[in-house]
Amino acid sequence: MGMDSMAASMGVSVPVLRFLLCFAATVPLSFLCRLLPRGLPKHLYSAVVGVILSYVSFGVSSNLHFLVPMLLGYASMLLHRPRCGILTFFIGFGYLIGCHVYYMSGDAWKEGGIDATGALMVLTLKVISCAVNYNDGLLKEEALLDSQKKYRLVNLPSLIEYIGYCLCCGSHFAGPVYEMKDYLDWAQGNGIWSSGAKGPSPSPYGATIRALLQACFCMAMYLNLVPHFPLSKFTDPTYQEWCFWKKLGYQYMSGFTARWKYYFIWSISEASIIISGLGFSGWTDSSPPKPRWDRAKNVDIIGVEFAKSAVTIPAVWNIQVSTWLRHYVYERLVQSGKKPGFFQLLATQTVSAVWHGLYPGYIIFFVQSALMIAGSRVIYRWQQAVPPTMALVKNVLVFVNFAYTLLVLNYSCVGFMVLSLHETLASYGSVYYIGTIIPIVVILLGKVIKPGKPARSKARKEQ
Repeated sequence: MGMDSMAASMGVSVPVLRFLLCFAATVPLSFLCRLLPRGLPKHLYSAVVGVILSYVSFGVSSNLHFLVPMLLGYASMLLHRPRCGILTFFIGFGYLIGCHVYYMSGDAWKEGGIDATGALMVLTLKVISCAVNYNDGLLKEEALLDSQKKYRLVNLPSLIEYIGYCLCCGSHFAGPVYEMKDYLDWAQGNGIWSSGAKGPSPSPYGATIRALLQACFCMAMYLNLVPHFPLSKFTDPTYQEWCFWKKLGYQYMSGFTARWKYYFIWSISEASIIISGLGFSGWTDSSPPKPRWDRAKNVDIIGVEFAKSAVTIPAVWNIQVSTWLRHYVYERLVQSGKKPGFFQLLATQTVSAVWHGLYPGYIIFFVQSALMIAGSRVIYRWQQAVPPTMALVKNVLVFVNFAYTLLVLNYSCVGFMVLSLHETLASYGSVYYIGTIIPIVVILLGKVIKPGKPARSKARKEQ
């Protein structure tokens, strides 16, 4: 009864409240993890706490769902190492797609419900990266990319190490995604976590408090804005009566409002990973050196809201998943000796769309984002080709790229929020598909107006 009244006072369902309490509990539980001895105690604690939090949040079925990709991924590494990466990729995504279809989580989330599919999404990426890196351990190092060399696994992790990695610090709830090699180094006190590493043992408390304060601010922003900019307005007849500019403004504000919810979730998960010590990523080169916590960082709020180019969005939004997509999809689709093109970008965005779910809104959003990024690259190439003597023209193009990103990003993300095909097309059509037409026009112009070499190269040639 106490949880019912608490949920009612907060305006959420009991399942969502239960999840939020477990999610918040990852911070103190991760703090306890840093106090444990290295090695087996950390692995056991990570596995047991992850199982308990999953059970309390989603019920016994969640752990059964998590077991499927985890055990199949481990079995593929154990039984067929030469193909374990590709096998785990298709097994993991196949099972995730099945869960997406069965639960249709997007509808549940829009109605205030929750299930384990979101956690399964993060877990799937971890399982795949582990298997792919173990597969890479068979290849010659000189033939590998830098990221492959860094994270390749020569030896098979033990089962308890593997489960601890998958469920550690409750990171399977909302990320961030991290690598098995980093987890093993942290749990065993190797690499940058070793006693002989550069600098003293870093204190995580300042960075943790900053992340928690950021989480509070983000939740306050979301709760204050969401009553004024509900998604239901897109199907309200009054919305269709508004003028073009008012509709465009509402699309921006609805996207701006929704982003604060994600900022809150990622700030809590960032605090959890930092307090455990796993979020530590080395020291700066400044004097005195300062600890960096980039491994835990999943979003750069200022970077998203004031992005000067759409190309930078993957580097500041859902950062660790974007990094995963770059390392395990984008880079691996590029043939040796060739440069990546639109195909690699579109394929990566398609994988990201399928990972999120099979709603038409997701598919349309990620195809849109591929167009958005490709168009932004064209504007950037024009900008780089402007000689230094034409500073005004260069600044105009910088502003054009910023305005382009602001417009197309917030237009596109409506599909990500409303999910259904009808609502997505209705909202896009209400502003005459401007966010789809502009990127296509810019890309086509880029085929006609081809900029020369960057101004810097020309200056050097003249000298």
